[in-house]
Amino acid sequence: MKLFIGLDLGVNKAAICVLDDNGGTVLQTIVPSEPAQVIAKLSKLSGEIALIGFEARPLSEWMYGALRDAGYPVFCIETRHTQRFLSTRPNKTDRNDAHGIATMMRVGHFKPVHVKSRESQMVRSLLIGRRQFMSAMLQIENTIRGLLRTQGQKLGRVHRYKFSERVFELCGREPMLLPAIEPLLAARDEMRVQVRKLDNALERASRADLAASPS
Repeated sequence: MKLFIGLDLGVNKAAICVLDDNGGTVLQTIVPSEPAQVIAKLSKLSGEIALIGFEARPLSEWMYGALRDAGYPVFCIETRHTQRFLSTRPNKTDRNDAHGIATMMRVGHFKPVHVKSRESQMVRSLLIGRRQFMSAMLQIENTIRGLLRTQGQKLGRVHRYKFSERVFELCGREPMLLPAIEPLLAARDEMRVQVRKLDNALERASRADLAASPS
């Protein structure tokens, strides 16, 4: 007996529906949204697991990687296409959505989406972190520029490496600004340290990718 499985992944819970070849319900249950919990439930099924599917959501890449590594035939499926299908079904609940996804897998009415490798996911995480730091640093720098302008001190164009030095120089003309600006500079400079760490991690990831690429 072939089994077709739909998962409705929430932040805390995952609804699981298992259908047989004929569309009969073999199992419907809810477990914590943890790969180990889902795999533990799947491992108890009697029959050949033909397909597992779930929508592309924040937890999908994590769940996909764990199920794939465990040897399951898993697909991450396109969200809008899935939602159009599920919208035709009555009584929208997590359990019913899981049943709808299982039905899609059974009849082949789904659109798989590409799931990035864990290495690619890690690089993306590093880039997101770096972008967040750079945005925060720019906000702090603009705040410092604004504070200096209130006292007639214009920072002008200055290289990032010389930014703190130039700010302290201007604060020497208006010492009353220092208590407000010094903590901002300290936060900015610490962010620069963390950005360098992220850059180093990205460089290591790039070298590892080059080493793994076929020559």
